[in-house]
Amino acid sequence: MGRTGFDIVRTNNNRGGVDDFIPFEATMRAARAASLSVGDYIDEVMNGTPGATQFTIDELRTLGVFAANPDTVLEIGPGSGRYLEKTLKECSPGRYEIYETASPWSDHLVDTFGVVAQPTAGCSLASTPDDSVDLVQAHKVFNTVTFLYASRYFFEMARVTRPGGRIVFDVMTETCLDPATVRAWATKGGAGHGSYPAAMPRQTCVDLFATLGCSLEAGFLAPMGVASTEVLVFGKRA
Repeated sequence: MGRTGFDIVRTNNNRGGVDDFIPFEATMRAARAASLSVGDYIDEVMNGTPGATQFTIDELRTLGVFAANPDTVLEIGPGSGRYLEKTLKECSPGRYEIYETASPWSDHLVDTFGVVAQPTAGCSLASTPDDSVDLVQAHKVFNTVTFLYASRYFFEMARVTRPGGRIVFDVMTETCLDPATVRAWATKGGAGHGSYPAAMPRQTCVDLFATLGCSLEAGFLAPMGVASTEVLVFGKRA
């Protein structure tokens, strides 16, 4: 099947059928054929949002997320590693943990970047101790899963972040959903995919993390699909 451009993957239907959203072998071949890095190929060709990954990294740099030189970083759902690779250009953590459900991508990231792949059930960070991570991040993850899957991860993210550490993730909030944008998502063919895009109330995130000892430091819009997603930056209080 691989020779014809298809991958056989295991799909967990509880996550809305997004496990095979970016197939490993086909994407690697297509990126090579286009003479692009995997990350640039996904941004430019698959998603139609050139420079989207770098835009987010640049904004996080401006906000000082990397200035503290985090020694331990954890990323949920790194997939192709396009945010992981750019994060490693901004800081040099001694340990970088990933929780990735697609084993071909996970194996590739371990081999390429020397990260630590943790066992994952798709809803927890059980292998990571409390208060042990300086920077927890997830990009283009929580707008592809259901409300409860995202919420369960929120509790886990707060648990593993050390006091003084940061939590970064993006969600499709009401800020991203004016009537014209809703119409664009609803009418443009192929824009949706299973549970994608999934909306999440902004205030729900802010209020929940406040109860978990985390304060919202900043938020900004980043390109996603036919519209945008909101990146939120939380700091865990010491």
